[in-house]
Amino acid sequence: MKLDELKAYKMSDQCDLAIDNMEGLFMSSIDLTAILDKIPISRFHYVMLIICILFYFFAAMNCVLIAPALDLIQKEFRLDPFLLGIVVGSLYLGMLLGAATCGYLSDAIGRKLALVITTTIHSIFTGLLALAWDFKSLVVLRFIAGYGLGGLLPLPGVYMSEYAPPRRRGLFIGLIETSWVFGALLAASLGLVIIPRYGWRVLFYTAFIPLAIIPPALAYLPESIRYLLMKGRVTDALLIFERLGVKLKEAPKVKVERVEVKEIFTPEYLPRTVLLWTLWFSLVYTYHGIFIWLKAFFIRTSLIVAPLFFYFVVTLAQIPGYFSATFLLDRIGRKAVLELYLTMAGIGCLAYAFSKDPMTVLLSSCIIGFFNLGAWAGLYTYTPELYPTRIRGTGSGTAASFGRFGGFLQGPLTGLVLANFGLSATFIKFMFIHLVAAIAVLLLGVETRGKRLEEISK
Repeated sequence: MKLDELKAYKMSDQCDLAIDNMEGLFMSSIDLTAILDKIPISRFHYVMLIICILFYFFAAMNCVLIAPALDLIQKEFRLDPFLLGIVVGSLYLGMLLGAATCGYLSDAIGRKLALVITTTIHSIFTGLLALAWDFKSLVVLRFIAGYGLGGLLPLPGVYMSEYAPPRRRGLFIGLIETSWVFGALLAASLGLVIIPRYGWRVLFYTAFIPLAIIPPALAYLPESIRYLLMKGRVTDALLIFERLGVKLKEAPKVKVERVEVKEIFTPEYLPRTVLLWTLWFSLVYTYHGIFIWLKAFFIRTSLIVAPLFFYFVVTLAQIPGYFSATFLLDRIGRKAVLELYLTMAGIGCLAYAFSKDPMTVLLSSCIIGFFNLGAWAGLYTYTPELYPTRIRGTGSGTAASFGRFGGFLQGPLTGLVLANFGLSATFIKFMFIHLVAAIAVLLLGVETRGKRLEEISK
């Protein structure tokens, strides 16, 4: 293919043409990422998507595995609501540190290795909770597990965003985020099956299962082409292009870009950083503040006779919320999805605050689950889109890290508000947090639907 033909291909919208027979491609300074974005979706992309989904699916399972066992842990270790909040919050303090450092790590050593390291950490230390012997051991083990979880959670989206074509990026990343609810559902199911028969400690042995993902990930997943180009590793990037059917005669020269954490606070990116930090804080605080405590909330109302079963039903209600948002992201845009779903989740919280019977408790809980989790699909897609490749991991990681600060705060604060002001005040607080996040999107958000990552980051 000649140089002028390549330029025409790069700029063409006819991106559904197969390119398996492109031989002898000559390039010197043409934007390789534009070619990457034009490559038709193939088995390569789908296998990558499945592996990313598995990473996120099992991270979700481990993150909420404590939920069905929380009341039993409280009873065994004789924890008051504040100390129980510390146990819950210690995970998020670890996640704060993990997200802050591992995002930068992924920009320094690569997306693939960072995925493997963080999965290993959260699997081992969540599993070791089965051996916890007192309050301090619970806190320490959950903190270290949280480090791995916090480091991992932004990475599948960052990684997939750098391979998915712009017209399908919302769908692909949304599907990764959607796997969260199935991981949470698996955790609830395991709780239903294991706890009555074997006790809460055996439940945590299932946390070692994610280690099985690591061998196929190491064998199949390539490093991100965008990351390799940013690091000047052009030869490695061209080998991956060959897997995609694109052969290049000559390696183009690329500029090596340095990772500068301070760049996310420059005038160009500061509004995006403020927006993402607000969204991550709000959604982490509300999701974990509501759903980790949900079984305890059901018990406190004295209206629910089967709290673990109700918890399972509400988790099921999250599934259509995820899928509806995922399929809307590439149709109505990221901003509209976030504004709508955050507002409706806030309304659901208000309804829960004034629920007086089992049916309204269940219905309002399902509304919250549907729209809160749908907003997560929007946020997970939106986050890696707002920064350039050189700081995509860092920017996504720091935003997630600030969110984990919210996760840490929700533990003791939810316990304190619940103990001193009651259940209605607790959910009114959750309502306001959702609405503040919706207003932030309205005022600071930029639309990214259908745009190339390089176009968005300009």
